[in-house]
Amino acid sequence: MAAFASFRMSSKHWNLRPECAICNRGMRALNFLMRALKISAISFLNTAPLMWDFEHGDPEHGPTREIREADIGIIPVITTAEIPELVVLPDVAIAARNRVRSILLVSRRPLEEVRTVAVDTSSRTSVGLVDVLLTRFFGGRRELRPMAPALSTMLQQCDAGLLIGDPAMMASTDGLYSYDLGELWRAQTGLPFVFAVWAVRKEAMAQMRPGLELGEVFRRSRDHGLEPQSLAAIAREWAPRIGLEEPEIVRYLQENIHYRLDEECRRGLALYFALAAECGLIERAPQLEFWTGA
Repeated sequence: MAAFASFRMSSKHWNLRPECAICNRGMRALNFLMRALKISAISFLNTAPLMWDFEHGDPEHGPTREIREADIGIIPVITTAEIPELVVLPDVAIAARNRVRSILLVSRRPLEEVRTVAVDTSSRTSVGLVDVLLTRFFGGRRELRPMAPALSTMLQQCDAGLLIGDPAMMASTDGLYSYDLGELWRAQTGLPFVFAVWAVRKEAMAQMRPGLELGEVFRRSRDHGLEPQSLAAIAREWAPRIGLEEPEIVRYLQENIHYRLDEECRRGLALYFALAAECGLIERAPQLEFWTGA
C-alpha cells in the first residue's frame, strides 16, 4: 500500500489519500459524490477488498446510495491522532497480524549497527513504525533520510532502506539483511499492527439518515470483497499492473493482510500510539471514539 500522505479537510468534503503502507502503487481514485458531501478514497491493492461493493455494487441500490449523506474515508492511523472529531468504524481495518511482505527494512548490516535509514515517505505510518521500532527496541533514534524507493541508491547513501508496497514485494535482498516490519513489530510487542481504518467526521454524522446501519455497510463490502471469486477478480485486475502472479496476490490478501479491527488489533493500535507519543512523533496518544451504531 502506499503511504498515508495527505488528508485535507474542507467544509464541503474530505480530500484524502490513504497511505496504507501496505498498499501497492498504481491506484485510481474513487470519488463518490453524495449530494453536498463526498466520499473519496484511493484504490490500492490491499484496499480493493474493502471497496468491493462500492466498485461492483448496484449504483441504484448499493452502498453508494446508503451512505450518500456521510463523509467517510479510509485513513492512515497516524492521521487519527492529528485530526479531531473523527469516529472510527469498528471491526474493519487494514492490519497485519505478523508478516506483511509489503513493508521491508533492507540493510547492509544488522539492525543494531544501522545508523542511517533511507525512507520512502509515501507512508507516514510506516516511517513512524520504523522510527518507533528502532528507537524503542533497537538502540535509539536513527537518522532518517527521505529518498526515492530505489534500493541500490538507498544502500549507497545509507545503512538501510525502507521499502513500501511494490518495491518491497519485488525487492531482491540476496546477501542483505531484510526485516519485515509487520513481523518485527509482532516479535517485539506480541501484537498486530494496524495501518488504516475507516473514519467518519462527527459533523457528517449529524447529517446522516437516522437508523442508517453504517457499520454494516462497510463490513458487508469487506466480506464480499474477501469471497474467493472476488479475490480472484482482484488478482486478475492487479497482476498486470504490479508484475506479480495472480496466486501470489490472492495469498497476500488472504494471509498477510488482516481486515478486522478486533480486540487484539485495538491493543496493538493503542501501543503504537503510546510509543509514537513517547518518541515525539505525535503530540499525544489519541483516545479513539468508535461508532456504536449498527
